[in-house]
Amino acid sequence: MLSVVKRSGVTEPFSREKVVRGVRRACQGRPVEEDALQQLAHQVEDTVRSLGVSELPSHEVGLAILGPLRELDEVAYLRFASVYRAYSSVEDFEKEIADLRAARRATQAGAEQNAESGRE
Repeated sequence: MLSVVKRSGVTEPFSREKVVRGVRRACQGRPVEEDALQQLAHQVEDTVRSLGVSELPSHEVGLAILGPLRELDEVAYLRFASVYRAYSSVEDFEKEIADLRAARRATQAGAEQNAESGRE
């Protein structure tokens, strides 16, 4: 059984449903389907189980959520990250948005290169 150690020191079993609830809050009002939330939770569970430990800090679960959530919905990602990383200023948001934009540009540039390679 996989256990999660919370910041308070309390240990509880890993719960895919708890992941879904946390991500659902971040996705409130966003065009995200329930099925996508379930898939994300499954991906998070696979990621944390692949670490090969029986106990992990809740911080690791949060890290495992950030990547897939970023891919799913950038606004929900910002909401989740702002709580998870305890943003304390507008500058924290600005930096995260700049990082999102840079990653999007890199992804688009890679897709354009792949498309051009396919035409040759």
